[in-house]
Amino acid sequence: MSTFGYYRLAAAVPRVRVADVEYNTTELIAAAKTAAAEGAAAVVFPELCMTSAGCADLFFQPTLLKAAEAGLARFAAETADLPSVFVVGLPLLLDDKLFNVAAVVQGGEVRAFVPKSMLPNKRESYERRCFSPASMLTRSEVEFFAESCRIPIGTDVIVELEHELTLGVEIGDDALALLPPSTRLAMQGARVVLNPAAAISIAGRSEYTRTQVVARSGSCVAAYVHAAAGVGETTQDGVCAGAAMVAANGRLLVQNKPFTRELSVVYADVDMQRLAAARLSESTFCDNLLQAEWPEPRRVVCRAELMPPDLRYAYLPARPFVPEPPELEARCEEILNIQAAALAKRMECAHAKTLVLGVSGGLDSTLALLVCDRACKLLGRSNDCILALTMPGFGTTGRTYHNAVRMIELLGCTFKEVNIKEACLLHFKDLDFDPALRTNTYENVQARERTKLLMNLANKTGGMVVGTGDLSEIALGWATYNGDHMSMYGVNCSIPKSLIRCLIEYAATKAEPALAEVLRDVNATPVSPELLPPSDDGKIDQKTEEILGPYDLHDFFLYHFIKYAAEPQKLRALACKAFAGEYDEALIDRTLGMFLRRFFTQQFKRTCVPDGPKVGTVALSPRGDWRMPTDVCGSLWQKN
Repeated sequence: MSTFGYYRLAAAVPRVRVADVEYNTTELIAAAKTAAAEGAAAVVFPELCMTSAGCADLFFQPTLLKAAEAGLARFAAETADLPSVFVVGLPLLLDDKLFNVAAVVQGGEVRAFVPKSMLPNKRESYERRCFSPASMLTRSEVEFFAESCRIPIGTDVIVELEHELTLGVEIGDDALALLPPSTRLAMQGARVVLNPAAAISIAGRSEYTRTQVVARSGSCVAAYVHAAAGVGETTQDGVCAGAAMVAANGRLLVQNKPFTRELSVVYADVDMQRLAAARLSESTFCDNLLQAEWPEPRRVVCRAELMPPDLRYAYLPARPFVPEPPELEARCEEILNIQAAALAKRMECAHAKTLVLGVSGGLDSTLALLVCDRACKLLGRSNDCILALTMPGFGTTGRTYHNAVRMIELLGCTFKEVNIKEACLLHFKDLDFDPALRTNTYENVQARERTKLLMNLANKTGGMVVGTGDLSEIALGWATYNGDHMSMYGVNCSIPKSLIRCLIEYAATKAEPALAEVLRDVNATPVSPELLPPSDDGKIDQKTEEILGPYDLHDFFLYHFIKYAAEPQKLRALACKAFAGEYDEALIDRTLGMFLRRFFTQQFKRTCVPDGPKVGTVALSPRGDWRMPTDVCGSLWQKN
C-alpha cells in the first residue's frame, strides 16, 4: 500500500570487511531490518557487498564463492518476514564464468539475478581480469543453492512490487555506457532504477557521480537510487567513500555524508504517480524508436504488505514555483531576462513606439513595469517611451497610489494620471445601474474603463498595451473578461503570484535604495483589485486572499494539478503535509474547493488570453500548453 503513489526508497552502505562473508552478511541483515523498520519498500546495497568489492584474485577461490552463496541464502532466510525488496551484490559462478551480479531478494527468496554488463578498464580496476560481462551469459534462468525453482538472470528483468512500484537494476559503471541498461528498463516500465556501485574515491569523482545520478534520473524520468562501497573496503591502493543518494526526475532528493564509518542509510519518499504523469506528458520519453527493437522484459512479480510512508522523507516544497537557494538569484535573473527579451522582440516586430501599461502599485503591475524597464535597456531606448498610467478609482488607496507614482518617477517613465470615477459614474447612468450596489457590474465597469483607456492611448501613440495579469489569476479566472484580462502582450502570463513576490524582492536587492524601499512595500501590501471602496481609515478593504484563499495554496494546487495530474484527494493530502502549521485543514479544504470550481468554470477566459512568454514548465496558454473545452463539466473533480 502507498500514500497517493508515494513509496519509500533507501540506499544503504553497511560496514564490511574484505572477504569476511559471515561478518558482511550479519551487517547486511541488520541494515535490511533497519531500513524495513523505517518503511522502505526497496533497499539497494553496494556492488559486491557480500564479499566486498576489493577481493581481487580471491574471487577465483571456490571458498569465497561458496561462502557468498551461503551468505545470500542466509540473508534471504533471515529477512523472510520483511516486505521490502533488497538488492545485494555478490560474485556468481555460472558455466565456468564468473559474473558480478545483484541479487534481488524479497520474502525469503532470491527473485532474480542481474549481471553487470560493462566491465571498466580503469587503472584502479581489474574487473576484466575476474569477471565476465552479461553478454557472456548462456542461459536465462539458474537454480540457486539447491532451490527447486528456477531464478531469472539477465539485464532484462523488471521487478513489480506493486502496480505502481516497478524496479530495474543496473550495476556500477553500466550507468556510464552509451546506452545504459536503465534507458531500456525505464522505457519498458521501470519507475525506479537501483544502482549498486563500487569505485575508489579520487578528487572530483563524488561530484561527477552525483551529476550522473541526477542526470540518469532525469533522462529516465525515474527515481535513481545509488549505493556505493564504503570505507570498509580495502585501502591498499585507494579508499571508497560510501556514497548513498536518491534522485528523481532530475532532482537530487537526499545524499549521505561520505566516508561514514558506521552503517549509513538514506531515505526518500518518491511519488510514482508523479513520475508516471511526467512520462505521459513528456513526448521525448514516449516517442522512442529503439523501443520497438527491444524484446519484452521479464517481469518478476512480488506481492507484499508495504507500510504506507508518512511522507517525512518526501521532497514537498510548499511553494514549488519559487526557486530554492543557491539557485534562487540566478533563476530570478533568468526569468526576468526571458520576460524582457520576449517583450523587446514584440516591440521590434510591432514597431511599437511606446509601451503602455497601468501601474496600480500592486504586485503584477510592478513586475510588468520592471520588465518594461529591462526591455527598453535591451533595445537601447529611453524609459520615456514607457507610458505608465495611474487610474484611480473607487477603491484606490493612498498606499498603492503613492507607491505607483514613486516607482514611475524613479524609473524615469512617462507619467500620466486619469481618474476614472467620473467616466464610471457616467457609464453607470447609461446602464441604469445604482452605484450603491457593490456587484460585479460595479467592479467590472472600472476594469473595462481602465483597459479602454490603455488600448486607446496605445493607438494614439503607436504603442502596445503590456498586460499585467499573472498565471494564478489566469488559472482562477480572477480577471474581468475583456478588462484586465486583455492586452497586446502579457509579460506575466506564466508567472504565479508566489513567484512574483520573489522576483520583486530580487529586483529590490539590485535596485537603488529609494526604489528598493518602494518595491519591498509593494511586496508587503495585501493583494487586492481595489475595485471596492477602502475602509474608513483609508486602508484596503477588498483583500483577494480573504475571498479566494491564500495564493500560496492556489499555486500549490495548480502546480501539482497541471504538471502531475494529481487528483483532488491527493492535492488535499499533499497540501496538508506541505503547509502543516501554516494553514489549517479547514482553510485548505475551502481553498481547494474554490480552486477546482473556478479552474473549470473560467476556462472561457483562458481560451482567448493574449500571447505571452512561457518561463517555466507550468503554463496555461491555449495555443501551446493547456487545451480544454470551455463548456467542460468539472463535477468529477469537484465531487471529491
